[in-house]
Amino acid sequence: MDFNKVIDRRQTDSLKFDGAAARGKPEDILPLWVADMDFPAPEAVLQAVHERVAHGIFGYSEPDGAYFCALEKWFTGRLGYEFSSDWVTLTPGVVYAISVAIRGLTARGDAILIQEPVYYPFRQMVVHNGRQLVVNELQLRDKIYEIDFADFEEKITANNVKLFILCSPHNPVGRCWTADELREMVRICEKHNVLIFSDEIHCDFIFPDAAIGNKHRVLPAICPSEKIILCTAPSKTFNLAGLQLSNVFIAESKLRKQFTREVMRSGFSQAGSLAIVACRAAYEHGAGWLDELNKYLYANMLYLDEFLKTNIPTVRLIPPQATYLAWLDCRALNLTPDELDSKITNDAKLWLSRGDTFGTGGAGFTRINVGCPRETLTTCLERLSRVLG
Repeated sequence: MDFNKVIDRRQTDSLKFDGAAARGKPEDILPLWVADMDFPAPEAVLQAVHERVAHGIFGYSEPDGAYFCALEKWFTGRLGYEFSSDWVTLTPGVVYAISVAIRGLTARGDAILIQEPVYYPFRQMVVHNGRQLVVNELQLRDKIYEIDFADFEEKITANNVKLFILCSPHNPVGRCWTADELREMVRICEKHNVLIFSDEIHCDFIFPDAAIGNKHRVLPAICPSEKIILCTAPSKTFNLAGLQLSNVFIAESKLRKQFTREVMRSGFSQAGSLAIVACRAAYEHGAGWLDELNKYLYANMLYLDEFLKTNIPTVRLIPPQATYLAWLDCRALNLTPDELDSKITNDAKLWLSRGDTFGTGGAGFTRINVGCPRETLTTCLERLSRVLG
């Protein structure tokens, strides 16, 4: 795979490239905001989809045993997570699954805890479903975000929290949580009878760091609690977001029945046939492609960091341990969120993700998606340097 190849994505109904005008952005803006990558899916996935398309019939589909074998090979072999196929429920996506968990496992008005700054649909799903939002703000200390566990537990007890939505690895701050951090969150939640929804969609993007030994730890693998819902998807890993498929793992049968009952209430029954084919092929044959991709993304992160230090020293990269999303600290520029966004959007003609959309603690930050060819990233940084350097 040539990750340096620039592919024109315009006029493909791309949210990232074709959605500027509808969202009030300049038509000639360069988008590095939404979290899909500018790389084609692995060749094995494309081949499997082509073969399925050639068959010509796209009826209702259900995953077979080979699908679950592919999941098992991936999650057991690469991530050390053992599970039974009957634990798995398919949904159209992680955000959909979060909404299902909120509606099916909590009551209107119940308190739900999130850790901001965090992927903004977490907040949206809590609010849109009529639940009480509770925030345990992550603390930035010495260029790394940490959890305030005293505040975490206090917020749970003070608000009688029923559900905690965990982002692991964390988007946008790039944290790869340690085993001790994960165990402490689970301990507190079990103590207070709090369900955990663990969004691990970025689990396959972990960057090397000999000092801390970066490793993704599947939450129920190290904390086999009956109170955990694990959600993953091939969408980020293999750039398949448009096919809309996620896998939800729930070991405890009563909890699983509650979740699947709410899925049925929503009117969803079968995943799309092409999504099932693509997911299976990705997990069966995509390991080598992903390993090369991770090297490329890590090199992009290093390039971004060096460029900022040399050309825009007032903007610093929060050192990422995971994901392909770079979290930039722009607070030294002393700009309001609106002023920073105007400079980036209108002056630099860049479409990045405003930090304050990620909630508490996000003001003064911006997020860049480095899942793109180096040429695209260079253009972005040169534009950024002209207005912020």
